[in-house]
Amino acid sequence: MELRPFELERYFSRYEFSVSHLLSSSDCEPLSLDEILSLADSNEKSLWDNLKLSYTESGGHPLLVEAIANLYSNSNTSDILEIIPEEGIYIAMRTLIKKGDHVVVMHPCYQSLEEIAVSQGAEVKRWHASYDDKWRFDIEDLRNLCNSSTEMVIINTPHNPTGAHFSHAEFMEIVNICRANNSILFCDEMYRFLEYHSDARLPSACEIYENSVCLGGLSKSFALPGLRCGWLITKNKDFMQRFRTYKDYTTICAAAPAEILSIIALKNRDKIINRNLNIIYHNLAHLDNFARKYKSIINYSRPVAGSICMPVLDSSLDSAELAENLIEEKSLMVLPSKVFNIEINAFRLGFGRSDFIDNLNILDKYLEKHL
Repeated sequence: MELRPFELERYFSRYEFSVSHLLSSSDCEPLSLDEILSLADSNEKSLWDNLKLSYTESGGHPLLVEAIANLYSNSNTSDILEIIPEEGIYIAMRTLIKKGDHVVVMHPCYQSLEEIAVSQGAEVKRWHASYDDKWRFDIEDLRNLCNSSTEMVIINTPHNPTGAHFSHAEFMEIVNICRANNSILFCDEMYRFLEYHSDARLPSACEIYENSVCLGGLSKSFALPGLRCGWLITKNKDFMQRFRTYKDYTTICAAAPAEILSIIALKNRDKIINRNLNIIYHNLAHLDNFARKYKSIINYSRPVAGSICMPVLDSSLDSAELAENLIEEKSLMVLPSKVFNIEINAFRLGFGRSDFIDNLNILDKYLEKHL
């Protein structure tokens, strides 16, 4: 089956580099090359200065893979495959899902988490988000969707686009449901480490369930999307062998400069994460004030992790129309809920960048004028 157009990426392709202001970016303020190199110790600086632009190891630079393994408990380098983040989703779904498989996926979601399984001919069931006072995914709904024939459950937490995040109890119930049905658990953990309080950080699925596959990377929490560095991690040796074999037909290996910069970033994880969280904390305070000002038309649930949220609008203000008008009148981009194929009238905000407050003020002035 053919892959349908990726609605979110097509939308970004149209506007991301043509508008003047972005209010829907999902990443944190990107680090510069100088900022990353300033963190390098003498050994890492030597790696950079003496780098040859040759082919790299298909599984990832040994120092990089070791640094990734250090993010997880009871993991070793053989559990990890370096990939480009989107490539990781593609490889996992192409190798683990076949025609007729029963798959359950959170919805809304990053479209490839669902679409590639659909294109494989899988029977894909959506675990729908609901919204009352906040975004939530009901565990009983998941239990009812799963059965002994469920091949895979696909989750993402902290969640893109809603900003929802599972509690420890909810997360363990998801694992228990997968274990009881002998289902693979694919967990997109791209926003892991951006929890505002340490007690909100969940264990990685790969640390507690042998048939899990986790996607990690530097694009979101580490503010380095331009490096295109990600990884798949699993304790299942059969899964990992399939991933390694399939990768020979995709990227084969990573870009040499990106690997060295990624090593430096991972060795300085705490500095980078704290820098990003400080930006988020500062921006959230302004977002809270904005939400209070417009509480009659905007229902805002404050997230506990990540750099995105999805405010719900009153029926008097259509999110798709709002997004179009903001682009035309203010050269300001927000993401309407239609790109995620959901009926709830909402839009995604990204508050991880340093220009967020200025861009939020543009939205504020637009609403003041038109409302």
